[in-house]
Amino acid sequence: MQITPNNAGLGARVTGVDLGQALPAEGFRTLLRALGAHGVLCFPGQDLDAPQLAGFARLFGELEVNVANLFHAPGLPEIMILSNLRDAAGKPVGLSDAGQGWHTDMSYSHDIALANVLHAKQVPEKHGRPLGATQFRNMHAAYADLPAEVVERLEGRVAVHDFGKFWEVMRHRPGSTRKQLTPEQRAKKPPVPQPIFRTHPITGRRVLYCNPGYAMHIEGLDAAESTAMLEFLFLHQAQPKYLYSHAWTPGDVLMWDNIGTVHNACADYGEDTPRFILRAQVMASGDYAALAA
Repeated sequence: MQITPNNAGLGARVTGVDLGQALPAEGFRTLLRALGAHGVLCFPGQDLDAPQLAGFARLFGELEVNVANLFHAPGLPEIMILSNLRDAAGKPVGLSDAGQGWHTDMSYSHDIALANVLHAKQVPEKHGRPLGATQFRNMHAAYADLPAEVVERLEGRVAVHDFGKFWEVMRHRPGSTRKQLTPEQRAKKPPVPQPIFRTHPITGRRVLYCNPGYAMHIEGLDAAESTAMLEFLFLHQAQPKYLYSHAWTPGDVLMWDNIGTVHNACADYGEDTPRFILRAQVMASGDYAALAA
């Protein structure tokens, strides 16, 4: 196994490993440490089916079944299908607008996510150029660069995150196939408080854990100060120095840290440029400091 870091402060390319085969314990520890160190890992040239992807992702923790429970692989609700394709009857075969907007998956849940694992089968392209890049921001670095007075003001505070915020934004976009969440779905994911600063379970370092997709307000601050502080945090993390953009190639498996990054899927393609990706969400259900030791 070879791990080659990118030059962007985030991201590394991992070669010399077949994710469809059993991973030895030392290989797992190496990848877990690399996930904490680099935030985004790309495994090029993989060819996994849905059960194999689930098997690899499950090494790192329990797999989530999305609350909307839409578009999953046959017999595997843990593996979601992200696609703009339609079947012979004209019905969508996958979620076409997943991740379009800066967010952190599962920050809206009491039990947060460690990582996403996506496997590209078809990548949209135009004139030989891949479309649908996934962008990331480095929340380790964003925390480290915060002004001391902001850290002091927000230390120990929580922001309330709501699944419905992001869902409604996406539902009202032109061409969206998302339906309004049912009362049952809303009840499964009520708003939850999350610490604005948290200790990363792999690196042991502090991260800024507050994203524009789901964060609603900061508890303990009046409405005006809460709004102003969230706007500052969102602008702060949007600085270009924190950005890494991944251009997809068919066969890529991309695994990213959902605690130390925020991400966004670029919506620069249409139905005439096919996209088909398998997705697994790994919950933060392990003692990762011990597992990485």
